[in-house]
Amino acid sequence: MIWSTVALDLVGFGIVVPILGRYAERFGAGGVAVGLLFASFSLAQFVCAPLLGRLSDRIGRKPVLLLSLFGTAAASFLTGAANVLWLLFLARVLDGASGASVAVAQGAVTDMVEPEERPRALGLIGAAFGIGFIVGPALGGLASLGGPHVPFYVAGGLALLNALIAIRRVPETRPRSVRTERPPRDARANRLWGIALATFVAVCAFAGFEATFALLTKQRFGLKEGGVATVFIGIGLLLTVVQGAMVRPVTRALGSTRTLQTGLLLNGLGLLVLAVAESWAVLVPALALLTVGQGLVTPSLSLVVTGRVPDHQRGEALGFQQGISAVARVIGPVMAGVLFEHVAIPSPYLVGAGLCTVALVVMLGQPGGSRKHTLGAADVPVTN
Repeated sequence: MIWSTVALDLVGFGIVVPILGRYAERFGAGGVAVGLLFASFSLAQFVCAPLLGRLSDRIGRKPVLLLSLFGTAAASFLTGAANVLWLLFLARVLDGASGASVAVAQGAVTDMVEPEERPRALGLIGAAFGIGFIVGPALGGLASLGGPHVPFYVAGGLALLNALIAIRRVPETRPRSVRTERPPRDARANRLWGIALATFVAVCAFAGFEATFALLTKQRFGLKEGGVATVFIGIGLLLTVVQGAMVRPVTRALGSTRTLQTGLLLNGLGLLVLAVAESWAVLVPALALLTVGQGLVTPSLSLVVTGRVPDHQRGEALGFQQGISAVARVIGPVMAGVLFEHVAIPSPYLVGAGLCTVALVVMLGQPGGSRKHTLGAADVPVTN
């Protein structure tokens, strides 16, 4: 039930994101304003996701998940009803401030399963992203036939329905007996800052690819919007397969830290090949490397986070990671766009490969990162 809640939430997100920029243009927003509109969501999420994660550690996962879903519904309805630009900004800030559903859901599934089952559980949460970004844009495109405001009302309706179903169907996974007051901050920061840096640079690299891929394929392959959309659907499908079916066996064989390193290596190789791709025979393998790598990286980052903090800090730690990812999704596209336009076409992907290398080096310096190990050594979660 938690998986379906996340998937439906991400379908709503997939409805909003592709059309928000053009919708904002109706209110006089230029390129800078549209960029700030997207940034406002991510910055609000960066600030609030760790706070909501910490709150879920203290009062339980379910009430915070419901708060996030109702906040998303309100923000979507406000976006659809907006008639001035500042209301769009207010709606995006509200959506970002309440946007901790993924981190809270990750905390919930790790509450419910044994450590050796966490790769499968978090992989399925990751697969929900692929489904959301396949179904969401298609549903948003159909809804837009009814008018520019309709997709946002559809997204709001889905979020509201999701919340109402969750009230009845989603269980509380954090028993009252294990909830604690806010713990000291000492060990938490020491365990997470290296992983936070790896998260930031890895997400920057992939977000830069997402932002500039349409420009690359237009320049080198003459691909139009429909072709780009088809490629991204293929990427979404492959991500879903990797995260739903490959993460568990790979993690059982390598451990979460080594799986993360493998994903970062594949990401870097994929971006390097993409930088020189001028034929489909080179482009397709590059995208396959990059997609499989990202499919391993995303759940592995969460696995490593959950293995480095005590159980009573898990929600806050996952919220912190989600907030770091949100900021990286602002900076990565901006950086890649500047490099693409003002340096050279291959430069975003070469820099992205360098960022993946930085993340790989950081993770080699983490516990369990310099040797092959199985789940159970450095990957066994702290439970004190």
